[in-house]
Amino acid sequence: MEMKVLVMIFPMWVCCISLFSFVLAAKPETNVSNVCNSSFVVVKEPISRFSAKMEAQSPGNSGVRIMHHQDLSKKILIALIAASTLLGVLLLFFSCFWIYRSKKVKNSNGKTKQNFDSGRGLSNSPIMEQVNSLRKTGKKDSVGVIEYHYLEVATNNFQENNVLGEGGHGRVYKARFNDKFLAAVKRIDDRGKDAEREFENELNWLTQIQHQNIISLLGYCIHNETRFLIYEMMQNGSLETQLHGPTHGADLTWHIRMKIAVDVARGLEYLHEHCNPPVVHRDLKSANILLDSNFNAKLSDFGLAVTGGTQNKNVKISGTLGYVAPEYLLEGKLTDKSDVYAFGVVLLELLMGRRPVEKMSPSQCQSIVTWAIPQLTDRSKLPSLVDPVIRDTMDLKHLYQVAAVAVLCIQSEPSYRPLITDILHSFIPIVPTKLGGSLRVV
Repeated sequence: MEMKVLVMIFPMWVCCISLFSFVLAAKPETNVSNVCNSSFVVVKEPISRFSAKMEAQSPGNSGVRIMHHQDLSKKILIALIAASTLLGVLLLFFSCFWIYRSKKVKNSNGKTKQNFDSGRGLSNSPIMEQVNSLRKTGKKDSVGVIEYHYLEVATNNFQENNVLGEGGHGRVYKARFNDKFLAAVKRIDDRGKDAEREFENELNWLTQIQHQNIISLLGYCIHNETRFLIYEMMQNGSLETQLHGPTHGADLTWHIRMKIAVDVARGLEYLHEHCNPPVVHRDLKSANILLDSNFNAKLSDFGLAVTGGTQNKNVKISGTLGYVAPEYLLEGKLTDKSDVYAFGVVLLELLMGRRPVEKMSPSQCQSIVTWAIPQLTDRSKLPSLVDPVIRDTMDLKHLYQVAAVAVLCIQSEPSYRPLITDILHSFIPIVPTKLGGSLRVV
């Protein structure tokens, strides 16, 4: 737009200067001609005696008059060129100002329209552009900064009926950006140092990690002292909600439960074996395993994740009761085997449909680990321990195999626990091919 206007103005300015120069260059010749012609007129037409006398007394007058007009013409020419140049500069200035004003008005109108459309849930908001860009490029270290007012509109000003869940530092809301695009918004109202550190930690990890079994971070927002993380939407919520919520696992068949176990193992294998340096999740639990519309499982909540390895590491104790490995709880020693212990607890939840810690009385709680270990080693009792929803729906050999893996994962000695890669390879053969395993179901 700006180039077009300049291209139009510049030839006009040049033509204007050329025209003025041509006229002024021609003017002195006309004056000389007029002067000469006036001398001829004196011969042909009668004039007053006074004029004739003066002309007779001043024989060189015509030459003086010609020189005078030439000097005057040069001055006028210079003045007009200067004036035309100034005019051109003014025209250029006003053109640029007009372009700037037009562009500003256009942007303002576009923003107003976008905000209006956002309120109706029809806009292609910045978060949509960020999401589409990330999906196309697959770039790491790329995450969008989302403006707060988009989150307000998408969550209907964070209404209660949009709450998906509640964590230690805030709530998670369903956000509808248009009819086809939903996301989950974690709102962190906690202003403590721990909450701020976990926010930064999760933002850091999820901008580096990309895997099919790890939740995708779409963007973040900082509004005053409140922080927001925007994730992909997981339509079936958390594994905790599915197992211990209103449906009590009714939608989770044996094969789907094993598929979830394989998905979680794949996510952990990526963290332990393929990240450099390796990553220890440190807060693996059923509430942090999210399920999409097809029950694909993804690990979430990386606020406590740390770099790890095979060496013990003294780290401040954090996690959820029932999932924390004993060596970490008692001695502060953290390794990838701590995640394996938590995975074993999740396996017990999938098998039995029970919570990791159950309240027996107002003053007494029971751990699923201490209760299950003696029971799982007795094959005759094992079928009766299985969640009633899936009881008698699986091959007993597969049940014994899963129970054996669970027992190994929850061993108190870390060195007795298997590597997550070995667990994954033992589970793939019992999951149907259509669910990501290698089992051919007839």
